[in-house]
Amino acid sequence: MPGPPSVKPSYAKPLALTLGEPAGIGPDITIAAWLKRRELNLPCFYLLGDEAAIARRAKTLGADIRIASVPSHEAAAAFADALPVVATGEIATAEPGRPDDSSAPAALASIRQAVSDVAEGRAAAVVTNPIAKSVLYRAGFRHPGHTEYLAEFAARNGRAPQPVMMLWSPSLAVVPVTIHLSLRDALAQLSSELIVSTVRIVAAELRAHFGIARPRIAISGLNPHAGEDGSLGHEEQTIVTPAIKLLRGEGIEARGPLPADTMFHDAARKTYDCAVCMYHDQALIPIKTLAFDDAVNVTLGLPFIRTSPDHGTAFDIAGSGKANPASLVAALELASRMADTKPA
Repeated sequence: MPGPPSVKPSYAKPLALTLGEPAGIGPDITIAAWLKRRELNLPCFYLLGDEAAIARRAKTLGADIRIASVPSHEAAAAFADALPVVATGEIATAEPGRPDDSSAPAALASIRQAVSDVAEGRAAAVVTNPIAKSVLYRAGFRHPGHTEYLAEFAARNGRAPQPVMMLWSPSLAVVPVTIHLSLRDALAQLSSELIVSTVRIVAAELRAHFGIARPRIAISGLNPHAGEDGSLGHEEQTIVTPAIKLLRGEGIEARGPLPADTMFHDAARKTYDCAVCMYHDQALIPIKTLAFDDAVNVTLGLPFIRTSPDHGTAFDIAGSGKANPASLVAALELASRMADTKPA
């Protein structure tokens, strides 16, 4: 898939980076990314969190880093010489790999303030560090994940937009139509209407933020061999094909339903800009196989740009210095390029 145009990042507004789960590797990869800022020519970002917690993690990692506690409007000036940390009002006391009662409030406050900073013009985009959903659930969190929680902030007149989860890498972009659901619930939720609304959002965002004038969308079937003309299931005939016909009637270059097992080899990937699949693993297994270290989670359909590393909290290596910042670096770079890309 062709990526967003290679443009010099705009430093007019920094990126708002959330803390994520404070006991996970979010602090580790944030520190590692900042230390590589000059080498990689990273866009300016600031971390929303607890300065003391970041200082403790830096000490654990043995990182030679200066941390500056600043308001968000001073982050860009501080970035060259110090990691800017903007306080959220919530402390984080969790040790590496050991979430505690401070974890959920600290993580959620960081997300809320990041969205607020973008909405009020203090930041160009939101970049989120990984959260631990199990920790949040124990604290009363009622959303399946980041994607759905962020949509709540964009609600107008009590109605939230449809969030669409894209996993993007230079070699492949994928979108699951159903997201964080059991396979049984995903099959129950799948409909022509959901496929159509999802692909409309994908096509619009590829034009607006990825510079692709006429996006090519490959749409998978649900069943093995895309149903084999009904012998392996009828969903392709009753749900997927009607959606594709409607989309093509609207001028969207959508094709399928395609057998998912032949959509992701080298030659196939050159024929489309994004693969839209019917359920979570059908989309995420191929991209995590092909681009585990540099894939980026992008939430489409929101009134602000949001990217995230495509991995979890990795409690087992938090504080060890083993965490790879590559996916966070990719998320920062993509957020900056999306913010600077003009609609095609």
